[in-house]
Amino acid sequence: MSGDLPAGGVPLAGFGSFYAGGRQVRVEGQPIARIQFTPTVDFDWDPNGLFHIEQAYVQWFVPIDRRHDRPVVLLHGGGFTGAMWEATPDGRPGWLQNFLAEGYPVYVVDNVERGRAGWCPFPTLWPGPPILRSAEEAWSLFRIGAAEHFAQRRPFDPQRFPIAAFDEMIRGSVPRFPRQTDDAAVLALGAVLARIGRPAALLAHSQGGEIALRTALDAPERIAALVLVESSGFPEDGARVGFPVLQVVGDHLDATPLWGDLSARYRAFAADLVRQGTRSDAWFLAERGVRGNSHMPMMDDNSAEIAGAIAHWLRAI
Repeated sequence: MSGDLPAGGVPLAGFGSFYAGGRQVRVEGQPIARIQFTPTVDFDWDPNGLFHIEQAYVQWFVPIDRRHDRPVVLLHGGGFTGAMWEATPDGRPGWLQNFLAEGYPVYVVDNVERGRAGWCPFPTLWPGPPILRSAEEAWSLFRIGAAEHFAQRRPFDPQRFPIAAFDEMIRGSVPRFPRQTDDAAVLALGAVLARIGRPAALLAHSQGGEIALRTALDAPERIAALVLVESSGFPEDGARVGFPVLQVVGDHLDATPLWGDLSARYRAFAADLVRQGTRSDAWFLAERGVRGNSHMPMMDDNSAEIAGAIAHWLRAI
C-alpha cells in the first residue's frame, strides 16, 4: 500500500498490519449454548473446536521521508493497548507520530490479550479472573497525584500530565491478567520481531518492559537497542545483555514505597550493565532538570521533546 497518507501530518509511503505468533488449541467437552445475536436472531453456539489464541496484532507505518532502516517497535504497558502511542489524551500527536516524523518505520504492537490481538474466553487456557485498573489506582500508581487528592483532582506540583484529560486516558484502559499470559506475550513478541526480519529498536513501557527485556534476551540478534520507559521488569542475576539499553524515568519517585524500590532497581540495573561493558544510559528526568513527568511520559506535556531525545539517542548508537 502506498500514497501520500497522513498519520498526524506525517505523509506515509505505506502502512498495514499483521498477526504474529500464538498457538492452536482444540476445545472439547463444552456444552452447546443457545445465544441471541440480535433481538430477532438467536443461534446454537458450539464452543468446541479448533481455536487460535495468544497471537499479537501489529500495525506498521513507513514515512515517505524515511531516514532510518532500523524500525522502532512500540510495546504498551499493563492495562493498555497499542492505542496509547497514537495520540496523547489531550489530542497531541503521540509517539507513533513523533517517531514517524523522525524518519523511522514504526511498528505498534497489541500483545497477547490486548486490543485487536483478541481474548481467550476459556478459563482452563487462561486462568482468571483478569483485572481492570480503577481511576483511583491509576491516579496514585502513575504518580499523577497523592491518593488522598484524587477526589479534588489535585496533582503533584509540578505535574506534566494533562490533568483535564485524565478521564480520557482511563477510557483507554483494558482488562489484563497480572502474570498468567506473560510467557505467551514473550513468545508473541518474539514472533513479531522475527516477522519484521531486521534488528529493531524495541521501546516498551511499564509492564511491557518485562516482556520486552525477556524477549530481547531470548533473541539478542533481533535487537538493535532496548528503550525501557519506567519498566517494571529486570533481568535475572547474571544475565548478559549484548545491546544498548536506555532507561527513561520520570519525577516524584518518592510518592510510594513501590516507586522508591523501582528507582533503586533502575540504578542497580544501569550500573550492572556498565560493569558488563554494555552501553547503558539511565535518564532520571528530574535529575536532568526536567521536573514533573509522570509514569506516562508519552502522554505528558513534554512528550514530543522526550520522543525527540530518544530518537537522538538511537541515532547515536
